[in-house]
Amino acid sequence: MKFGVVARRDKKEALKLAYRVYDFLKVSGYRVFVDRETYENLPEFSEEDVLPLEEFDVDVIIAIGGDGTILRVEHRTKKEIPILGVNMGTLGFLTEVEPHETFFALSKLLEGEYYIDERIKLRTYLNGKNSVPDALNESAVLTGIPGKIIHLKYYIDGGLADEIRADGLIISTPTGSTGYAMSAGGPFVDPRLDVMVIAPLAPLALSSRPMVVPASSTIDVRNLALKREIILAIDGQFYTHLNPKTEITIKKSPRKAKFIRFTREIYPKYTMRLKKRF
Repeated sequence: MKFGVVARRDKKEALKLAYRVYDFLKVSGYRVFVDRETYENLPEFSEEDVLPLEEFDVDVIIAIGGDGTILRVEHRTKKEIPILGVNMGTLGFLTEVEPHETFFALSKLLEGEYYIDERIKLRTYLNGKNSVPDALNESAVLTGIPGKIIHLKYYIDGGLADEIRADGLIISTPTGSTGYAMSAGGPFVDPRLDVMVIAPLAPLALSSRPMVVPASSTIDVRNLALKREIILAIDGQFYTHLNPKTEITIKKSPRKAKFIRFTREIYPKYTMRLKKRF
């Protein structure tokens, strides 16, 4: 069994715990790799075990940080590698254990006492081409000029769903329903459901409300203000400026995110973290 270790780069406690995890697994006889950015922020790891995230070919990744650390792993790894998230962030919706539970969780993992939680992702096509990372949380089409609204039409499976003037449009997975989409008025969606949330961001018309549609849907977004640049944001991690005439299509990705879980109960953790969020 091979492991990868990734840590939040701006928090010393996360980096130190990453080294303890790395050392524990190495002493236990396992092959362990560390991502280059973690190593650059704490160069105590053996350099022969350092790899870019894009080259990780392991069985499990231990991600020590918050949701941002996990999203970084998801965007940059090439394979569907199960992730065990250790929460060293603010909320940690995607993480599974707290720092003090780390080595108990590793023991359960090594003993095979876990299951894999699979989450859907979204794939965004720009003019028919896939050139951006898949979204675990959301794809958001945003105004390119703060304070200036954009004028969009969006279609669901070829049929016009709405025409909006707003700060943007968010297309979210159930996993992302507790993030940007919820801030835009969207619902909390059970992550076990196979759906997408479409949420206009600060729309002018009160009739433009969030929608929940099947994950099998194809969402086409068109910019009607052809002199106004727009921005595509993926999971708050990847941003790109788009030509106003860019045709944007969003579908369910063939890839999934996979997480190591030790219990199938989701609501105690989710409700506690939702209360903490608000």
